[in-house]
Amino acid sequence: MNATTNLSLKPVRFAGSELPEKHHICAFFRNPEEEYEALLPFIKEGIELGEKAFHVVNPLMLNDHARRLESAGIDVEGAAESGQFQFCDWNQAYLPDGRFDQDRMLAMWQDVMNAAQLKGYARTRVIAHMEWALEEREGVSDLIEYEARLNLHLNLRDPVICNYDLTKFSGDIIMDVLRTHPTVIVGGILQKNPFYVEPEQFLQEIRERRANSGRSRTTVN
Repeated sequence: MNATTNLSLKPVRFAGSELPEKHHICAFFRNPEEEYEALLPFIKEGIELGEKAFHVVNPLMLNDHARRLESAGIDVEGAAESGQFQFCDWNQAYLPDGRFDQDRMLAMWQDVMNAAQLKGYARTRVIAHMEWALEEREGVSDLIEYEARLNLHLNLRDPVICNYDLTKFSGDIIMDVLRTHPTVIVGGILQKNPFYVEPEQFLQEIRERRANSGRSRTTVN
């Protein structure tokens, strides 16, 4: 993902507001109804504008996800057949060999968005459900570092919405997630995130946490 942006693109609206320049958004929801009430207009607008849609979803919920989109008047089958709409279950995206590799994931996003641009799509709208990080898989503990690093790779063109279920993640994780996203949706309202920390600073904090954790284990042993 390069750092350029297409100035002719119309601003993106989500949850009743215009997205700010930084398009990495954490969206917190407590149930699917609240989630899709916010997401569906955003998704439908992108399809109607001829933009690329790339959704990473729980493999057990793919059919439900498609059904909800169809209920909003989105021609899911047609858009998928044309290549405009791409579904990916989260095992394929985040855990293709049973583990999470953040470098591989960042490279995948670059490939996805660059490929869409080469095919003529002005913008790619990404929806990513994040509960895969709750599974007991190698590498999932790198979630927060990955979210911080993603800010260094995103361009100003393609919005990425990371969906988190507030009923499933711990308070500590939610706080760190907040600190890695410049924009947040809570209660269906989009707002600039006052807790956001620039990625370079946050990554330094992560390195210090690891160093302190290592010293603590050495002391105990």
